[in-house]
Amino acid sequence: MKLKNKNLFVALIWTVSTSFLLGCSSVYDTHVQWQTVKPETFPVLNAVGYAPISLQKSSNETQRMLMALKASKIAAYAELAEQVYGQQVSNQVSMSDLLINNDQLTASIKGVIRGAKVVKSYPVGDTYATELSLDFEDVYNIYQANQNRKEIKEVTYF
Repeated sequence: MKLKNKNLFVALIWTVSTSFLLGCSSVYDTHVQWQTVKPETFPVLNAVGYAPISLQKSSNETQRMLMALKASKIAAYAELAEQVYGQQVSNQVSMSDLLINNDQLTASIKGVIRGAKVVKSYPVGDTYATELSLDFEDVYNIYQANQNRKEIKEVTYF
């Protein structure tokens, strides 16, 4: 008789515990609807890059000008990346007998710039200048096309 009551008790505990676990599960009884969120305003960043024409390594004047044009464009992109991502600065100082032996300062920028447009490229004396513009509405649209960032629109519980 005791064994029969014990099996009944175990079955009762198992039924109650599985009912409790299944009743607390929110995975099977929730539906989430998402909607995209667009910012209200978008900033526009501008950057200018410069490169000397005469210091380019070529004997041909036209080639030096084209190389300076390219270098000024890269410098302008570096300035945009600095505005978007910031600049990492590190410093290292070595001392001996409370005197500075060596002081090194380095800076670096790392990032991807998408959607920038060349506004103007022009020579200024012996320097080539390139102006870039980065409209964050264009950047937003590029990223929306690649990945749909969304937020919860509605949650329905069953």
